[in-house]
Amino acid sequence: VQLQASGGGLVQAGGSLRLSCAASGSTFSINSMAWYRQAPGKQRALVARINSGGSPNYADSVKGRFTISRDKTKNMMYLQMNSLKPEDTAVYCCYAYTLVEAYWGQGTLVTVSS
Repeated sequence: VQLQASGGGLVQAGGSLRLSCAASGSTFSINSMAWYRQAPGKQRALVARINSGGSPNYADSVKGRFTISRDKTKNMMYLQMNSLKPEDTAVYCCYAYTLVEAYWGQGTLVTVSS
């Protein structure tokens, strides 16, 4: 499984961005997918996760502002980010789990200016 994230950029506080993650390869084997982020000087942290049935889970810091979704027909995962804050600045990576192995995509940088 290969993952390609896109959609990052520079946005002002209060703005919105939509990240996309394109999956290719053995996508039929993907069970759950997730977005992680790593801010400068901090460890990588889970942002949101969506299971095979479409049920999402969110980090407390993004609840009510971010929405994760997945389109299995297009092998895509999305992260709609609203009401962005400077503390959301990070490199965002997509992740896929197949019950056997985990896969990581390259990151996309999100910068939120105050």
